[in-house]
Amino acid sequence: MTPLDTIIRGGTIVTASDTSRADIGIKGGRIVMIGEDLGPDLYDAPEVIDATGLIVVPGGIDSHVHISQPGEPGVVIADDFESGTRAAIFGGLTTVLPFCLQAKGQSLREAVTWYHGLAEGNCYCDVSFHLIVTDPTPQALGQDLPALVADGYASIKLFMTYEGMKLSDRDILRTLEAAKTSGALAMVHAENDDMIEFLRDGAEARGETAPKYHATTRPIPAEREATHRAIALAEVIGTPIVVVHVSNRDAMEEIRAGRARGSVVYGETCPQYLVLTADDMDRTGFDGAKYVCSPPPRDTAQQAACWEGLMTGVFDLYSSDHCPYRFEDEQGKKRPAGVKSFRYVPNGIPGVETSLPILFSEGVSKGRIDLNRFVALTSTNHAKLYGLYPQKGTIAVGSDADLVLWDPAETRTIRQDDLHHGADYTPYEGFQVTGWPVRTILRGKTVMADGALRADKGVGRYQGRTPHHRAAAP
Repeated sequence: MTPLDTIIRGGTIVTASDTSRADIGIKGGRIVMIGEDLGPDLYDAPEVIDATGLIVVPGGIDSHVHISQPGEPGVVIADDFESGTRAAIFGGLTTVLPFCLQAKGQSLREAVTWYHGLAEGNCYCDVSFHLIVTDPTPQALGQDLPALVADGYASIKLFMTYEGMKLSDRDILRTLEAAKTSGALAMVHAENDDMIEFLRDGAEARGETAPKYHATTRPIPAEREATHRAIALAEVIGTPIVVVHVSNRDAMEEIRAGRARGSVVYGETCPQYLVLTADDMDRTGFDGAKYVCSPPPRDTAQQAACWEGLMTGVFDLYSSDHCPYRFEDEQGKKRPAGVKSFRYVPNGIPGVETSLPILFSEGVSKGRIDLNRFVALTSTNHAKLYGLYPQKGTIAVGSDADLVLWDPAETRTIRQDDLHHGADYTPYEGFQVTGWPVRTILRGKTVMADGALRADKGVGRYQGRTPHHRAAAP
């Protein structure tokens, strides 16, 4: 008999391109066999998992999460690596890519070293880091970035808004040029900061300080203009970019137009733009602050546009933009300044655990997308774009045995009491879904099954990545 560690039998295997009924043989943390009948007469394995009636997909990859990220003085993000990655595996994710934030005056290498110290020994899933460039000094761009890309830190993020993080157009050009030279892929948060500040000043002068004014002071034109400008800046340098967390049709059309001109532009959207609206911020008292994120959710017409983008290929990626803060906490949403004005409400919402179930339910179960597209949007395209493929993002001989078993018929109502993140609320409270991950397997080891944790923290590893110019494109 051929010895295996684990056999997954009887499931429907779904990749970004194919669907088939087959068994999977795992040894040493990798997939070593895929066949119609890996039965006990030929293959010996101490663990046999019955996947009859279940869908087997590559482990989910969320390439846009904020974990242990420092913020303004007095504000503390709700998830560290232990709680954030624990929530991830319960949501069907086996790899997350959080952001390593460079503080002003700090070298990129110093930021990376500090961030590794936070993650080491604390993760339930695999992790890899994007670099947020806030201080594009000659050392950062000429020395740190090329060396870090060579070491596997293959992506950076640039901000066009937020005091202390935003870059000028000239600095964006310099940073994109360094990214092109080193092989890093640049992600861009595209909102026009001057527009936003102008509108926020006016709202506060009129006494419009409730959470709902967060949406009206970050309107679609601010996102549309910045998306256009980000693509134009990338065109000047001749380098690809990812426009992240796109919320509306106007920004989508800028991506389409850029592609029509020959630019390499990737698009990403998130669950908040598919199932939430700006009306969620218009709630009694301060409850609207639970939905404050940027860009803000829009309206039902823009929801429909974002679904169109997922179905037609405008969006290559679907991510959570998990950025959690506790609500009942003076270091979270209810910081004293935030209670007085929407301007100071910590920006972000939790979603790493609920993101994939929402897309499965609203997308697959309701017939908007098929299972292959679901896998592409939640795993394969992330792995290809960010340099993890084919180790991650597919079910193939030689790939890591990162697998998730989904019950397509299981119905759940999302409740904060059932979730595993560090926040004290979910913006999706009461949302009903059909389809749920019932087992998460990381490199051949079951880390979650039937709603129970099956691993100790530290099982997750850091993953270096291939520079973008050598990576597969989605």
